Amino acid sequence: MTVYRQVLDGVTYTFHGLVELLAKATPRRSGDELAGCAAESDAERAAAQWALADVPLPTFLNELVVPYESDEVTRLIIDTHDRMAFAAIAHLTVGGLRDWLLAACARDDAAEALSAISRGLTPEMVAAVSKLMRNQDLIAVARAARVRSAFRTTIGAPGTLATRLQPNHPTDDPRGIAAAVLDGLLLGCGDAVIGINPATDSPRATADLLRLLDEVRTRFDIPTQSCVLSHVTTTLELIETGAPVDLVFQSIAGTEGANSGFGVNISLLREADAAGRALRRGTVGDNVMYFETGQGSALSAGAHLGVDGRPVDQQTLETRAYAVAREFDPLLVNTVVGFIGPEYLYDGKQIIRAGLEDHFCGKLLGLPMGVDVCYTNHAEADSDDMDTLLTLLGAAGAAFVIAVPGADDVMLGYQSLSFHDALYARKTLGLGPAPEFAAWLDRLGMLDPAGRIREVEPLSSPLRALAGAP
Repeated sequence: MTVYRQVLDGVTYTFHGLVELLAKATPRRSGDELAGCAAESDAERAAAQWALADVPLPTFLNELVVPYESDEVTRLIIDTHDRMAFAAIAHLTVGGLRDWLLAACARDDAAEALSAISRGLTPEMVAAVSKLMRNQDLIAVARAARVRSAFRTTIGAPGTLATRLQPNHPTDDPRGIAAAVLDGLLLGCGDAVIGINPATDSPRATADLLRLLDEVRTRFDIPTQSCVLSHVTTTLELIETGAPVDLVFQSIAGTEGANSGFGVNISLLREADAAGRALRRGTVGDNVMYFETGQGSALSAGAHLGVDGRPVDQQTLETRAYAVAREFDPLLVNTVVGFIGPEYLYDGKQIIRAGLEDHFCGKLLGLPMGVDVCYTNHAEADSDDMDTLLTLLGAAGAAFVIAVPGADDVMLGYQSLSFHDALYARKTLGLGPAPEFAAWLDRLGMLDPAGRIREVEPLSSPLRALAGAP
């Protein structure tokens, strides 16, 4: 184990190993304080960041955060590392990588430059450099990166901000779901996915919801994809029975233990990816996986310990989950940033910072990254904080955000964005829906000459049949 030392204002701070150094360098958050790995003062945090800036990047290939022998996520990270892509930056320190990334943003070929090194970066390298960056740095680099995926719509095209239309209902009532879908479609939402969190994981109930969404999609020839966010094993079972499955969903985390808590491993995800692709239901692409993550998931599962049993900070573990995601070239990845609660992200300031970190790290690692801009009602956060994060993510080039009726998910019991919030972000930042979805809206006469959503009464809309959906 390497011992790192840094003198600051005449005080010598000592950090025993990379795990402790990364944790102490992390901007303050309640989850790390809960885990007992956070810096004890702002001075200690600054000293850790200073020491971290001098760590050579190859160190992350030799001093592992979670043991190789006992963790399949670590094995995936090391065994798939692209050393040819890494060669261009192998001489840099973490601080040097920050300078390199910010310089790359100023180049005409910024997107190509960032893409060229993406597979040479490990999650730990990316997490480390994010800890040295201001919010504006995270935004600038993420905006310069370009990541696209496609199924029936293209996600991540320049100048777009897609949305997941989330029509959850406490009892999975078809009329309630149909009403929420109509509401979202009339406001131009749903181009990333129409995705339901089911009230139960029953295969029969999931199949009924899949058929409901597929009927709506095909009846109105909507260029989008549907998903019922059941466990991957339920979805595999439904694929075998011929249910209309577009996307295969699963929550994932950054350690083998945390993924085991979700009931998955990498082998099972490979099986699911192959099964989804074999259906060939996409029209403009074949990316079929949809992953959700969130800072604190490993800690909440008690699966957050690294080398020598030391707690790994939640942001580094979150970024390790992106290594699992990119193995499958997914259509969508999003961090449900404030959903787990104030025990992990205490207030609006911590949620905003975490959302920008997660988006930056995921996009730099090559993922079509979105964010559920959200908070629970017992967090020290409010809708003003969410407005700020949404605006910053739009400026940073987020692939998509999640939107629910009235910003209030009555089934999951948390606050997210509304369909109107998505309209605000698109109009304010000059963004549009995914191109295929925008063309569909235009064919229906729902866009004005400037490409903005017209005010449409539900019963005068071409979608009016949805209002009476069974």
